[in-house]
Amino acid sequence: MLVQAKANQPTLFTQLKRLPWAQIPVGDRTRDRSHGRRETRTVKAVIVALPGGIAFPHAAQAVRITRTRIVAGRTSRETAYPTISPPAGQATARDLQTWIRQHWHIENRLHHVRDVTFREDQHQARTGNGPTIIATLRNTAIGWHRTTGATNIARATRHANRRSHDLITAVTSSYPTTQ
Repeated sequence: MLVQAKANQPTLFTQLKRLPWAQIPVGDRTRDRSHGRRETRTVKAVIVALPGGIAFPHAAQAVRITRTRIVAGRTSRETAYPTISPPAGQATARDLQTWIRQHWHIENRLHHVRDVTFREDQHQARTGNGPTIIATLRNTAIGWHRTTGATNIARATRHANRRSHDLITAVTSSYPTTQ
């Protein structure tokens, strides 16, 4: 289990930030160049067993990832604090780097699209099954666009809005007709 601590979880976030990161050695560092930027990701991990650890169920390790990006001569730095449940013997720093990148891949391919293209956070469905149904419809739309080869979901959605009959035909034509 991987849980990314953010500012909306202030207790956990504060606990993770206060760990003695300066005394913990770097476990893994990767450097990439792409899309006009240079990026360095540094991973540190520490065992957080109680007592003296963090008060978060099932967390075996706390992780600090520092991402430093240089784009057009400007440097930015971002620090993330995930926790993971596998113990240190089952998850090396390199494994953590891979898992967290996969987590962000999912975040970028699905949640970012739901948040930005479909404005999910602004939606008013908040009670009963409404949020689940709307999320299912959004995921279905994203999945449909991806299976039809769309790489830009916003553009594909705009196109589908103008040609809704194409979607209806595509969905209904896959069902066999009964006589």
